[in-house]
Amino acid sequence: MDNANGSCFEFDFENVHVEFRTSLPGHEDAIPAVVEEIMQIVSGSSCAAGHEFEVEVALTEAIANAVRHGCEGDPAKKVDVCVACQPDRGLMIIVSDPGSGFDPDSIADPVAAENLYRTHGRGIFLINQLMDEVEFDRGGAVVRMRKAPKRPA
Repeated sequence: MDNANGSCFEFDFENVHVEFRTSLPGHEDAIPAVVEEIMQIVSGSSCAAGHEFEVEVALTEAIANAVRHGCEGDPAKKVDVCVACQPDRGLMIIVSDPGSGFDPDSIADPVAAENLYRTHGRGIFLINQLMDEVEFDRGGAVVRMRKAPKRPA
């Protein structure tokens, strides 16, 4: 599961503490149950302790974008989600869809005055704000997100 340059945030998928993979139909009705199932796993691990809210919002946004844009709401298409946990490196989430992707640099700034009252267009912004590292591959059809473990104060 590593990207074209091989980094995948330096995750060692041979030595993950928790790994979970699932697919869901490309329909919005499928999102809540999958997010809830994944969050139960995340909450039961130590990889994102204290960051569950941020992870849940970013996960929901990434899956919603994959369903809406990558699958175009077609339940015959699938969104794949992989969650991996390494206590020393944190939590890795990979969401992929069958779509053609998008250009992350072309996304309108949701905090610009002209966009404040738009009813959409904040998902990528939220993902970038809530997660520690975010990468897009396959033209944006794959998003990799990492939440680092909480360090003791």
